[in-house]
Amino acid sequence: MEDDYFSIDAILAENQKIQCTFRRDIPEMGHLGGGNTRDIKAGSKVAIPVWLAYILIYSEWVDFNIPTAFGSKVKNALSADEKSVRLSGLVGAGSSWYGFGKTIMDILIEEQGKEMSDMLTGTFHKRLLEVIDQAQHFAALGPAGAGGGSGNNAQSFREGLDTTERELFTIAQDSAKRTKKWYEETERGRR
Repeated sequence: MEDDYFSIDAILAENQKIQCTFRRDIPEMGHLGGGNTRDIKAGSKVAIPVWLAYILIYSEWVDFNIPTAFGSKVKNALSADEKSVRLSGLVGAGSSWYGFGKTIMDILIEEQGKEMSDMLTGTFHKRLLEVIDQAQHFAALGPAGAGGGSGNNAQSFREGLDTTERELFTIAQDSAKRTKKWYEETERGRR
């Protein structure tokens, strides 16, 4: 994620909520939990946006659990078959799994951060080839075949793409179309 103040992706990623457990009583802040209590009591679990969690975590007022989108179930599923995991369904607000992961990674201690980084980059590298392959396939079909029989696995994979992967899919598809057009135009010119 960019460290750009005006980055929409960064804003969406930092607006995701994470579950925090308060270490101490916090007076007059019960509204954070969405309840009708006046204070937050020590041990209370409250889902708060990442941008606020940064301050509370570094002030040692709260502890947080790594979100389920990056938990052991997801890690195991990615280890088994990274293409079968629907990243778009793991996080809300734009479904930027990689962006949210980067945001969480920045909060973690060095060892946990490296583990998260390895998971994010490993998943990205393993899925990238499939993203580009499918983009080129659909670019070759053209408008008439774009909705055609590509198989349920391929369609399921495309529907589960993260926002970053969707952007790459669009770029690769456009590039394949332009390459095909250029090739056809140069072949006609040679004849």
